[in-house]
Amino acid sequence: MDDEVWWTHLKPREIRDLIYEEHQLETSVTTVKKLLRQHRFRRRKAQKNVTMGQVPNRDEQFKNIALLRKIYTANGNPVLSMDTKKKERLGNFYRDGHLYTQQVIQTNDHDFASAADGVVIPHALYDLTLNHGYIHIGTTKDTSQFACDSIRHWWLTAGKLHYPNATSILLLCDGGGSNSSRYYIFKEELQKLVDDIGVEIRIAHYPPYCSKYNPIEHRLFPHVTRACQGVVFKSLALVRDLIARTKTSTGLSVTVAIFDKVYLIGRKASDAFRQTMPIIFDDYLPKWNYRASPQSALTTLI
Repeated sequence: MDDEVWWTHLKPREIRDLIYEEHQLETSVTTVKKLLRQHRFRRRKAQKNVTMGQVPNRDEQFKNIALLRKIYTANGNPVLSMDTKKKERLGNFYRDGHLYTQQVIQTNDHDFASAADGVVIPHALYDLTLNHGYIHIGTTKDTSQFACDSIRHWWLTAGKLHYPNATSILLLCDGGGSNSSRYYIFKEELQKLVDDIGVEIRIAHYPPYCSKYNPIEHRLFPHVTRACQGVVFKSLALVRDLIARTKTSTGLSVTVAIFDKVYLIGRKASDAFRQTMPIIFDDYLPKWNYRASPQSALTTLI
């Protein structure tokens, strides 16, 4: 605990008893509660707000992302925030949250992976302009190929309908995971994707230790969590239906799809891609900012 923070784990009744034992003063639980409020003591829980590390050019990248968002929005191009939500197990496993029920919900007393009927890996895209989430539920592994398949599915089913004149897609994402800024395999899958859909994708990574600032973390994920809280994930269909019910009074809605494809971990980028990588890195903070352009379009221009 922080030495500057006064705290106690004692309950009001225990504080009352301690006062009597040490000072022979009789008081009531009600008085103890009043004293706690008077001295600004209240029940709190720890908040994950302390940044674990600082990296060079952190603020510069935030300003760059803000500028890119402004430019893309003004030009009518899509701005997407991307991330993978926590993996869940399918089966009779305990999940946090309360529900109105007529009977007690009984779940397994241990969360052994061997007892699971599968896994749920929710890869998500959040459209900042339309306030709409697109969640693709994977059933194997969270890989770069899965991430790019998720983007492809969004473009084919929604993106090109909402943005028929789009010339580029801005993708905001963390620096790690399946879309790591250090992975050649992510960049190779990204290049395959843009060659397939014929639209440029610009990537802007949030700096290390800054994932909480990714818009999807506070505009989509908390609402999805609330839509699913307390429900035991017995089947993929149930998970899909629960997530699809996510909505807010400000207009948030969610589209859900299930990906049954098997994704393999440990894949490496090809030597040919490494040697002739067509990814275009920005002059400004290139490790976090780059774009993939369709090669067919480049060939035509040349």
